[in-house]
Amino acid sequence: MKLAFVFPGQGSQEVGMGKAMYDAYPTVKQLFDEADEALGYSLTTLMFEGPAEELTKTENAQPALLLNSVALNEVLKQEGITPEMTAGHSLGEYSALVASGALEPLEAVELVHMRGKLMEEAYPTGKGTMAAVLGLGQEEITSVLEGFDGEMAVDLANINCPGQIVISGTKEGVEKASEKLSEAGAKRVLPLNVSGPFHSRLMQPASEDFEQHLSKVDVKNADIPVYANVTAEPVTDAKDIEKLLVEQLYSPVRFQEILEAFVEQEVDAIVEVGHGKVLSGLVRKVKRRMKTVNVSDPESVEAFIQLVKEES
Repeated sequence: MKLAFVFPGQGSQEVGMGKAMYDAYPTVKQLFDEADEALGYSLTTLMFEGPAEELTKTENAQPALLLNSVALNEVLKQEGITPEMTAGHSLGEYSALVASGALEPLEAVELVHMRGKLMEEAYPTGKGTMAAVLGLGQEEITSVLEGFDGEMAVDLANINCPGQIVISGTKEGVEKASEKLSEAGAKRVLPLNVSGPFHSRLMQPASEDFEQHLSKVDVKNADIPVYANVTAEPVTDAKDIEKLLVEQLYSPVRFQEILEAFVEQEVDAIVEVGHGKVLSGLVRKVKRRMKTVNVSDPESVEAFIQLVKEES
């Protein structure tokens, strides 16, 4: 089977995630335990027991989601199931880079922990926000956002699928833009429960600090193409990967274009590796007939292994 793996981003975290995998697979237990040691605190306790508000903090949610996805990918790899291409949604791009051999799992866990901290610190908490715009095209949204600058800065943040685009910026800017977008014909504009204006120009201070941390990490050339959030194009060169990860903090996530590229590559299935089914839903909005599989726990892992054996 020709497979593309996609990895979820922030927002998919939930107390209890990873526990069944931890109990079922010694390799997962070892990886989780090593991550706790590398971070200097028990991320696994937070994942398994909460509290939810602590797990939801960006600096915890990011390494937790990455660790969970990477562990699932490791189990599939041991069974000889590997993708021909990968991508991730925002934070999920780091899981994709681990799956493609560009980042080591523990280095990635530490890196996204730091990324989460820098993103939290980049803009005062509560001063920035994001909102999902439903039922309006990219061009229409872009034209409404013209002139939203300074204290009213708003940018496109996530281009998820037809009819679902997320905007990001200052709280005042997003509130005003939401009104204008509704007037322009958006079916709904939903405020998102996030702690900052991610993937907007307001994240540029974080990107400068993050670049320094990234320069200390051994990023390798990827073994298989990773479709980058910033360009929606395949990348394998280590230097290109580093540059794009810095830009990713303040650039829109072009996830719809990535999924369209996977469809053009005629993959047999797009597999969501991680907690939740958010990305599987986006795949169906882009290409209804595309086979999607969600791998998130021992049952779905075993079912997928069986499926691949039958189709091979």
